Amino acid sequence: MMISAKEIIQEYWNFSSFREPQEEIINAVLEKKDVIALLPTGGGKSICFQVPALLKDGVCIVISPLIALMQDQVENLNKRHIKATTIKSGSSQNEIITLFDNIKFGNFKFLYISPERLQSTFIQQKIQELTVSFVAIDEAHCISEWGSDFRPSYRNIKILKELIPGVNFIALTATANNIVLKDIAENLELENTQLFRKSFQRENLAYQVFTVEDKLLKLEQIFTKTKKPAIIYVTSRKRTEEISNFLNAKNYKSSFYHAGLSAKEKQLSFDNWMTEKTPIIVSTNAFGMGIDKPNVGIVVHFDLPFSIENYIQESGRAGRNGNKSFAVLFKNENDIAIYKKQIKKALPNIAEVKEVHRQLYQYFRIAKGEIIDKYYSFNLLKFSKIYNFTAVKVDAILKILSNNGILELTNTYNQKSTVLFTASSKNVVLYAINNIYNKNFIDSLLRTYSGLFKQEVKVDEFLLAKKNNITSRQVIANLEQLEKENILTYKSVKTDTEIRFLVPREDDLTINKYSREIVQFLKQKEKKSDDFLLYIQNNSMCRNTQILDYFDEKSTKNCGICDVCLSKKSSKKIAISLEILAILKQKNALTSQEINQHIKANEKDILIHLRVLLSEDKIQINHQNKYQLK
Repeated sequence: MMISAKEIIQEYWNFSSFREPQEEIINAVLEKKDVIALLPTGGGKSICFQVPALLKDGVCIVISPLIALMQDQVENLNKRHIKATTIKSGSSQNEIITLFDNIKFGNFKFLYISPERLQSTFIQQKIQELTVSFVAIDEAHCISEWGSDFRPSYRNIKILKELIPGVNFIALTATANNIVLKDIAENLELENTQLFRKSFQRENLAYQVFTVEDKLLKLEQIFTKTKKPAIIYVTSRKRTEEISNFLNAKNYKSSFYHAGLSAKEKQLSFDNWMTEKTPIIVSTNAFGMGIDKPNVGIVVHFDLPFSIENYIQESGRAGRNGNKSFAVLFKNENDIAIYKKQIKKALPNIAEVKEVHRQLYQYFRIAKGEIIDKYYSFNLLKFSKIYNFTAVKVDAILKILSNNGILELTNTYNQKSTVLFTASSKNVVLYAINNIYNKNFIDSLLRTYSGLFKQEVKVDEFLLAKKNNITSRQVIANLEQLEKENILTYKSVKTDTEIRFLVPREDDLTINKYSREIVQFLKQKEKKSDDFLLYIQNNSMCRNTQILDYFDEKSTKNCGICDVCLSKKSSKKIAISLEILAILKQKNALTSQEINQHIKANEKDILIHLRVLLSEDKIQINHQNKYQLK
């Protein structure tokens, strides 16, 4: 007897039912139809392809843009005793052959793969050897120039239609308007596509934008009233810790989370928040993947996010249980000025893309027309300093070059060098006094990083070199010497990124081939930041209506709970009081029923305002039981 989708979700996820429209999407996939699913954050996209994959023979190929996201989903599936795998960065050809043999003969249900990997003819050949159930494309908006994270490599996914004819596709996204949805269907060459679109309407979520100068004081006020679990999003790692410390000092239990923490530290923060040992978590946008905590009551954006898409995805983590919840954003004039400056700083022009691209080949001494198939160790800060570029712009350009298939980036941020002081703080002080040459270096190390006596802390040798006005080599020598003296333990990792060039060196000619896409991508980024500023500065239209309008959903009904709607209610109330006073000045004395005939307002509201005016001593009741001015 064949097992059903409901039995699968019960067995592996312990859910008793599907969310709307998950079941319809699963049925369409099982019927071998091409599907596009637009489900806003919290809509349960993964279930839509994971459940049918378990019901069908063969392996589901999942295209995903982020290594971290792929690893996260593979780990989650493996925890549920579902066989899933991904191709690790830097895998040799023999390792890839072994992996595909395991998939073929080991009853694996999922192969997660990046769109860049898919461009390898060797990988394409190996895919043809598999029995593929269907193809799932996660973050499908990346296929469109109009999407929030355009990646040209997504345009090549359609090659799977040739490699494995007859296999159906499901494209999933949490953020797309009509143009993006049309682009997805056309670029993936989907046929007779079934579109499932869940509204961005969240009737229980109150979007509130506050102009705030003292943000910490505002946080205190919020958490005095709100006792539900919360997420506070900030844009800097340092600030996650600072705000968490501030809240803890005020007796609000919180933890912090960012990409620079070790896997153990991240897990501890996450577990403490999930179990509500620390109901508040302060985080960068690194905190988001796989979060499904239904009772989050408030999401606070302490700093401005970079687009409406980011804002909606992060805010959407509140109120998944259907209870009233809040998406609060803080802003002030200084924030807006910094935001504009950051956008300008982070968005390169085409000339800067060409310059950084050319210098990368120069840096690794690669000649014109040459391509070397190897990974190069790369330190972003060091490269930026040598060629006098800003690190944030180099980072943006590297992503553009990677997205266009010009080079491959392998980040090893979680493998940074670590330091742990093994000597006591007293002995370290004594050592520094007796070793005057090392004193300044030790002081700088202790000033730059906290917790060095408690646990292994990730350090950046290049940053320490910059602070001490010495070379990275000298920093390494100093740390190795301190290790010999039994002052600390130093675990060295030589690089934070690896680069592999995918095309021969042709300098400007290479960029010229992709210039139209790059310029379009940069314009889109700029437009998205402009759209976001318009949203937070528009205090006359309901926030929910603005969001629905952005995603091409037309709504004439105001939500009634956002800051704009509430301020209109408040000003309307003030207007009722003023109208009552004006009528009484004109008519001298009236009963409540007579006042009601003159004012277009709810009778209940009029009675409330009459009571308020009486308490404020602005009106009185005369012997005829009529209201008159005092």
